[in-house]
Amino acid sequence: MRDRRPPGQAYFLGIAGAGMSALASLLKSEGWRVSGSDKDVFPPITTYLDRLGIPWRDGFDAQAVPRNLDLAIIGSSAKLDLAHNPERAEIARRGVPAMGFPHYLGQHTRERHVVVVAGSFGKSTVTALCAHLARAGGRDPGYFIGAAPLDLPASGHSGAAEEIFLEGDEYIISPEDRRPKFALYHPRDVILTSIVHDHVNVYPTMSAYEAPFEALVAQVPADGLLVAARGYPVIARLAEERLARGLPVVWYGAGPGEGYGAERIAIGEITRFDLVTPSGARIPLATQQLGLHNIENLVGACALLLERGWVRPEDLPAAAVGFRGLERRLDRKTLRSRAPVYEGFGSSYEKARSAIEAVRLHFPDRPLIVIFEPHTFSWRNREALAWYARVFDGVDRVLLLPPPVHGAQSHDQLSADDILMATRGAGVRVEAMADADAVLADLEGRLTGDEVLLLLSSGPLAGLPARLPAYMDARFGVD
Repeated sequence: MRDRRPPGQAYFLGIAGAGMSALASLLKSEGWRVSGSDKDVFPPITTYLDRLGIPWRDGFDAQAVPRNLDLAIIGSSAKLDLAHNPERAEIARRGVPAMGFPHYLGQHTRERHVVVVAGSFGKSTVTALCAHLARAGGRDPGYFIGAAPLDLPASGHSGAAEEIFLEGDEYIISPEDRRPKFALYHPRDVILTSIVHDHVNVYPTMSAYEAPFEALVAQVPADGLLVAARGYPVIARLAEERLARGLPVVWYGAGPGEGYGAERIAIGEITRFDLVTPSGARIPLATQQLGLHNIENLVGACALLLERGWVRPEDLPAAAVGFRGLERRLDRKTLRSRAPVYEGFGSSYEKARSAIEAVRLHFPDRPLIVIFEPHTFSWRNREALAWYARVFDGVDRVLLLPPPVHGAQSHDQLSADDILMATRGAGVRVEAMADADAVLADLEGRLTGDEVLLLLSSGPLAGLPARLPAYMDARFGVD
């Protein structure tokens, strides 16, 4: 049975987190009155909340917490600590029911047909694709996406159908609760998009990183599906263990192989290929997304939906080519510039490499300039220094913004000079940039209009995602 409790008033403390804002929009779609607060936050989530009409406040004030609350959702960052945050203390003083977003999301959806999309990278895009393609086929699924989609009304939606697609994050719930967030969900099906070592600050070894995914697959019931990307040794092991128990596995990949695949790939501004099903049927598809990894993402989403009968083959072509993706996931930021600007989500080595390789694939003969901010703990951790030896392969120039200082005391942090020297040591042309003004001044004197620019970070990039596209459109715009 679905949760039929009437909606009430919910308050989100730390609302500008990707997961928090997605749950806020999901509850809003059910009729809840939703508001919240946060501090030291930046677009695209802040502008996304404004677009949805969800009231939020910058800063914390106990007097501003709404009256007559039915529910409080509490984020996990240190700034929301009970001992120091006045709003958290006020919520506790009133006795308002409060929990973290993964706890509430798991509880709220446990009676539905939950599809958890998990992996080191690709999970946001595949979750959005599942929702987009199912909607194009006439269904109204639920979905929860930790990024801002360009084709869906919001990043969270309850939906009338029984299925709900949840992006499953392997990062820990909190410093006190070190389970992965997706451990609280209740999957009927799981899509595994990729498994490579990530989040080294909480999973220092590969075996530690694998363990949560192994536990997630173990939750899939006998009548559930494991949809598994080919080419990842850990995924292969988990899938083979499931097959050995006589349980179903659906394989997929960006090329020919067992299960679902892509053949006759023609790379271009619109990339075309044949989706080949396990029966040998061919469905001609096209996508405006960059890179082979996005072909793989599309194949994986189609595999799940076709296996479950949630989309008809004839609905896929128009829906696939119409998918524009997610903000910060290789979306094109310029409108008119002959030198395009793309933004990638560079939170890890693999995500950065896939973004760079995708741009290189589509623009092989044009100079590539990467504007990079080492924002996550992983990029700033001394254990990841070796990443800089290869991550910028194929890049003509790197403009390096300084790393942030938050959390610097909690791990062995690299300095800006450490990162600069490691990158130069790899033979990369790299210059340190103090701020956005320095970046724009550098580009003013060097650009010819033949380049491709890639913004790469999981942080604010000194406001460049808003400033740089306008500058490029004004300077290099074509009619």
